[in-house]
Amino acid sequence: MKRLLPLVLALAMASGASAHEGHTSQQAAPANAPAAQTLKAGGTTDAQTYFTDTLLRDQNGREVRFYSDVLKGRLVMLNVIFTHCNDACPLITRKLKEVRDAMGEDLAKQVYFISLSSDAENDTPDVLKAFAAKHRVDSPNWIFLTGDRANMDRVLARLGQLGESPEAHSTLLIAGDVPNKRWSKIRPDAPVNAIAQRLQLMTMPVAGR
Repeated sequence: MKRLLPLVLALAMASGASAHEGHTSQQAAPANAPAAQTLKAGGTTDAQTYFTDTLLRDQNGREVRFYSDVLKGRLVMLNVIFTHCNDACPLITRKLKEVRDAMGEDLAKQVYFISLSSDAENDTPDVLKAFAAKHRVDSPNWIFLTGDRANMDRVLARLGQLGESPEAHSTLLIAGDVPNKRWSKIRPDAPVNAIAQRLQLMTMPVAGR
């Protein structure tokens, strides 16, 4: 358990640091804070055990295991949404689409965008698919996830993104190079090009490997 602690603490840093404006009373990050901070996951040797293979469903209704089918071996950008949100969620989704566009098609194909619902009871696969289509992000490497409430809560908790209500989830983005255990939390107000550059850097080989 002690070997997992660095990743637990690092990912927990994303929890509640930035939530929907007006929904929670939390201190904003200083204006001069870095757009992204590295999450130190060096002590983790068993990512499957930590992230779990909790069963979820994607926007096409397919049952997937969170680590083995969604994260394993991939470069990922994760965020949390709920589809009846009228402020941050649509804005961040559109911003991530701009990030994907800014990366160019060849580079973007290397990144899996993963949007997890904080409102599993209302965000069925069909609802998520309609949300993806509305925002023109229903592409093969953009995955929307929902599932049983308990399963979604478990996954969100492991990511440090579980809130007391759908509105209370963190709006911070989490970028991860899963095979090389490199993780960054990224502020959603970071410039599009800065986020794209962060992902580009994570596609580069790790020295010595």
